[in-house]
Amino acid sequence: FQQKMDMEIDDPATGTSSSRLAPMEEVKPTVKQIKRIAAHSHVKGLGIDPETCEALPEAAGFVGQIAARTAASIIVDMIRGKSMAGRAVLLAGPPATGKTAIALAMSHDLGDGVPFVPLVASEVYSSEVKKTEVLMRSFRRAIGLRVKETKDVYEGEVTELSPVETSDNSGLGKTISHLLLSLKTAKGSKQLKLDPSIYDSVLKQRVEVGDVIYIEANSGIVKRVGRCDVYASEFDLEADEFVPMPKGDVRKSKDIVQNVSLHDLDLANARPQGRQGDVTNIVSQLMAPKKTEVTDRLRSEINKVVDEYIESGVAELMPGVLFIDEVHMLDVECFTYLYRALESPMAPVVVFATNRGKTTVRGLDDKSAHGIPPEMLDRLMIIPTMKYNEEDVRKILIHRTEAENVKFDEKAFDYLSRVGSEKSLRYALHESLKKAEETQQRLAAKKA
Repeated sequence: FQQKMDMEIDDPATGTSSSRLAPMEEVKPTVKQIKRIAAHSHVKGLGIDPETCEALPEAAGFVGQIAARTAASIIVDMIRGKSMAGRAVLLAGPPATGKTAIALAMSHDLGDGVPFVPLVASEVYSSEVKKTEVLMRSFRRAIGLRVKETKDVYEGEVTELSPVETSDNSGLGKTISHLLLSLKTAKGSKQLKLDPSIYDSVLKQRVEVGDVIYIEANSGIVKRVGRCDVYASEFDLEADEFVPMPKGDVRKSKDIVQNVSLHDLDLANARPQGRQGDVTNIVSQLMAPKKTEVTDRLRSEINKVVDEYIESGVAELMPGVLFIDEVHMLDVECFTYLYRALESPMAPVVVFATNRGKTTVRGLDDKSAHGIPPEMLDRLMIIPTMKYNEEDVRKILIHRTEAENVKFDEKAFDYLSRVGSEKSLRYALHESLKKAEETQQRLAAKKA
């Protein structure tokens, strides 16, 4: 990479570009933006009391299921302590008792640093990929790798971006010979002469004057951090993320943390990238993507490299959570594969959910609890969920109507809570939305 950055020129000139945009006028959008409300948008966490470590009756948008939420919080603490990897949990209960909501609340409490992969059991059946391959991909997605690396980088605000052109050997056109890039920090500035191949990365990142970027000195990778906060008050309409101007020298050592999953590493090594402009690479990109299986040999090689990174202290393994809903839809072949996958050294926490009682295991003639073979039941920590009473249904309906921005009177809540306790909570929620829509249509017809 020395040829790419073969010259550093101290640049005393730190002035920014003199170009200015024309005065801009705010235009109100003609299309009204609608905020999409999902079925569990009101759930923000498990709602655990930090002093007693028990679930509160009503907190974080969650109502009831105190015992199940308390048990789930213990699982969350074990996942954070990395003492739960390779184990499995089963959320079992009647329909509309909050099993999926508990799993989503667990993902909220775990945060963004811990991978959480949802999967419905029927998704494993495909005509292109084997069932075991789909399960293994989900397993690998749920295992994160936090890579910490100290790199020599050039970082600063872009004050000059000038590609230098030269005549082509054929005389028919011009090519870019090198790129002049000036970076500015709070301490000083430098002008870099870069290889033309880096100019492609600059164009892909859409780097402009006033952006804060860093360039890795060894690999030449360009990363746009954001827009310098000096320009924060310059325009009214600005969608960029504003970051402060870097301090210190332009060339510095920086600790870079990257979060990837093992599945990302599998795909990166299973699809080797050709040279830019290579005919084979262009044709492969034009062809329709097809699901392909990653070989066990490739995964074992990646696991060896990951183990070396972990032993050297470069990377840290982050076992996440794989949530498999409607687990009774899996057949005996999938369960047999899960036995071995759960015992592997790199295994996430697997959370199953089902609303079935004693039913037939798919692929067998025998009946078993929850449609799961007895061998798998012995490995599970079962968390039961109970049916909601009328008071809990009423509280949940209040939360949902607030999220949906729908208003009901007390009589409507009494009727819907009674329907929810007699039939199901999901039916009451759908009934409330239907009645609200009918009411709005009648009011609109009267006004017309």
